[in-house]
Amino acid sequence: MAGKALICGGSISGLFTAAALLAKGWETEIFERSPVELAGRGAGIVTHPELVSALVAVGAETDRLGVDVHERVAYDLHGHRVQSFEFHQVVTSWDRIFQILRSMVPDDTYRSGSEAVGFREREGAVELALSDGRRVEGDILIGADGFRSAIRAQTLPDVKPEYSGYVVWRTLAAQTDLSSAIRDDIFQTFGFFVPNGTQIIGYPIAGPNNDLRPGHLRYNFVWYSEVSEEELRDMLTDAQGVLHPVTIPPPLVRTDVLRRMRKEAQSRLPAPFNDILKVSDRPFFTPIYDHLSPSMAFGRVLLAGDAACVSRPHAGMGVTKAAGDAAALAEHLEKSPVLDGLRAYSKERTAAARVAYETSRRLGSLVFNCDRNENLDGRSHPEIHAIMHKTAVVPPALRTQIRSSS
Repeated sequence: MAGKALICGGSISGLFTAAALLAKGWETEIFERSPVELAGRGAGIVTHPELVSALVAVGAETDRLGVDVHERVAYDLHGHRVQSFEFHQVVTSWDRIFQILRSMVPDDTYRSGSEAVGFREREGAVELALSDGRRVEGDILIGADGFRSAIRAQTLPDVKPEYSGYVVWRTLAAQTDLSSAIRDDIFQTFGFFVPNGTQIIGYPIAGPNNDLRPGHLRYNFVWYSEVSEEELRDMLTDAQGVLHPVTIPPPLVRTDVLRRMRKEAQSRLPAPFNDILKVSDRPFFTPIYDHLSPSMAFGRVLLAGDAACVSRPHAGMGVTKAAGDAAALAEHLEKSPVLDGLRAYSKERTAAARVAYETSRRLGSLVFNCDRNENLDGRSHPEIHAIMHKTAVVPPALRTQIRSSS
């Protein structure tokens, strides 16, 4: 029987959950702590058939979803091809997925500038407390408020994100700003550079406002770089001396941090990727953390998306995992009474989250748990086949667990 769902977090996980529940007749209300419209700075997202199926199931638009890429290629330090094979995927952007889902949620049920600070359960209901003193009641409460989730902090206070030992640098470069040699080869592929101790991934995505016209695309540049906890503390400190816990807003990254990054890139990365970096937007970095919740439901309260589990981006599963959470929740609530449905949801999705979590950690270990003095040119990584075939691919163990909410 449908009821009212309170959703903490208005990003992709919260929107997917709302769309899946709305399709089953539930009433939803989203509380997003940011007072301004969310944006992903154009960050690339790799889609999977499971994600597309989940979008279709909730009635989302999937036309013009992204850019078709047909080949995976590993390059060496000189920009020469090392390995390649055909592999079709559609690559899109965080902004595109967000816009698709945001259009499906009524504006009068999306509360910007509403920060959750806690909750309490009552007989047959749950009450959400907001930072402005308001209290809202619903039948269930969903913590889809990201890896720093306030809802998880109350349900599982000991589950906290752990730093992996490395960061990911991201930036975008306009297709028109790249040389003809880069446009004719690297730009067209899902590209890798895999020396020991670091890694680059790159691929084309739409231009601004989902512009998919040839010549108007952008290149999504992703670079994993090892950083000690001491170095990270310095990188998270802005020009005013303020240390930002966990992560730092991109505009506040100091210029000397960017200079050091570019100097390291010059010494370690292939010339074509350095050329891409030179004409790109201002790069920004995100420390890589991970955590895994041992359960995802607690009475009438549940966790979804990154609030429940953060898997490192190597697996490319963040958005697809959130879609799977939303679909499973809607299906279990349709089949069973609320408490039974939430228990079934937790059992299924905690197991799925563990697969994504462990897969992404294994892929990360292939990059950094190796002899740094070997394979500096990227031609002879002993696990290059696994890296190229498993990066941003749904693990086989999850292909039967992620399904649409139809």
